[in-house]
Amino acid sequence: MIRVLSIILAALLSCYVLVVAFIFRDFKEDGLCEGLEIVLRDSLEKHFVTEGDLVYLLKQAKLYPVKTPMSEINTEKIEEKLLSNNMISKVEAYKTPSRIIKLEIEQKMPILRINSPAGNYYVDNLGSVMPLSRHYVAHVLVASGQIDEKLALGDLYKFALFLQEDDFWNDWIGQIYVDADNNVELIPRVGNHKVILGSFDDYLTKLENLRLFYEQAIPKVGWDKYSEINLKYKNQIVCIKR
Repeated sequence: MIRVLSIILAALLSCYVLVVAFIFRDFKEDGLCEGLEIVLRDSLEKHFVTEGDLVYLLKQAKLYPVKTPMSEINTEKIEEKLLSNNMISKVEAYKTPSRIIKLEIEQKMPILRINSPAGNYYVDNLGSVMPLSRHYVAHVLVASGQIDEKLALGDLYKFALFLQEDDFWNDWIGQIYVDADNNVELIPRVGNHKVILGSFDDYLTKLENLRLFYEQAIPKVGWDKYSEINLKYKNQIVCIKR
């Protein structure tokens, strides 16, 4: 029985090799590129770049492959050029037997939008800056106020990443504001009040204290009782009545 299976597998492998050889017999490097196929893998969720943007970028760099001899097309240079677009996180460029250059593109994933006098941009999930898009506005956490790039890519990025991974806080916090003294304020989606976080130091403890406050105190007094909830003092919650 085992010998029969081995013979069958060997026959199937031989057929596979013949089929592959048949498919690739016309794949000659001296032919002209007959087309460009672009696949935006996550285009249903994000629309930061379009096929037109990518084609324009390649033409500007004289890397547009159509009607170019296949032997002269450098897919590594194409990948390198497209990755210079700060909206793109990954590019795979390769030649097909039908003389088509195929591009598979992954766009970056923003988790935070910065609106500040120092600049307006996104911070992605890997902690790098990506510009705003003329095509698409991502619905992500917004941080405004006195924010420089060091803060945006440091403590703010780490905080935003934590919020994204925590369902409760991701749903609850709608906006972050940083004042001139680097005090951090959180604007909730629920209730007409603001939360003073202070600095980002020990924010996990501060938020856990706030969670307990919401669970134990707010049901008794209501969401409109306070105009401000202050967490900046160690192990204390100071509230200002409306």
